[in-house]
Amino acid sequence: MTVVLLPVHRPGHHLLTLAGGLRTAGGVDAIVVVDDGSGPDADQVLAAAAGLGCTVLRHPVNRGKGVALKTGFAHIAGAFPGQDVVCADADGQHSVADVLRVAERTAASGHTVLGVRSFARMPLRSRVGNTATRVLFRAATGRPVDDTQTGLRGYPAGLLGWLRTVPGERFEYEMNVLLYASRCGHPMEQVTIATTYLDDNAASHFGAVTDATRIYWPLLRFAASSLVPSRSR
Repeated sequence: MTVVLLPVHRPGHHLLTLAGGLRTAGGVDAIVVVDDGSGPDADQVLAAAAGLGCTVLRHPVNRGKGVALKTGFAHIAGAFPGQDVVCADADGQHSVADVLRVAERTAASGHTVLGVRSFARMPLRSRVGNTATRVLFRAATGRPVDDTQTGLRGYPAGLLGWLRTVPGERFEYEMNVLLYASRCGHPMEQVTIATTYLDDNAASHFGAVTDATRIYWPLLRFAASSLVPSRSR
């Protein structure tokens, strides 16, 4: 079975819609919510999530999505040993059906599974950014990944320890996971999911300049290191 991990910052009603839908649908063992320093404004929503049966973990200050994910991985490894994990965004982008499809594919394959969106349905700024990272990622790694910035990802239980060693504290962490998985030879699969952006992705906490730089820097550094010939000993 599977644990769903939802990293959140200043969550709204979409968190409760997703958590409630997953509870009703079944197919997952537990839902773990990691709140990344939202403060008291999120108390009511997070209490409601706990009332739905979610485990709620909270950072007292904002530490970044990468740290929130690692907090969740550490908790799940201890509380639910041997369980696969599906990470999803709780801002309305990911549906219950798509979360369950990724969970099913992860369980069946034993591989990392990425839920990839259609570029044709993305807002322009997201489409441009995703196209650039997709091209650079393939040039750097030789591996085709259709949606390098997807937040819907399934990880087999055996990777939870490894995932906590991948560097990165904020949005760059998810790119680093893909780069390090490519370097380590971890297999990755893809399933197509719905492309949903509410109000042109207004609920996203992704910073157009700061967080984009955090994503592109490790990708460019990885590409540069791949072009340097190894020295003979």
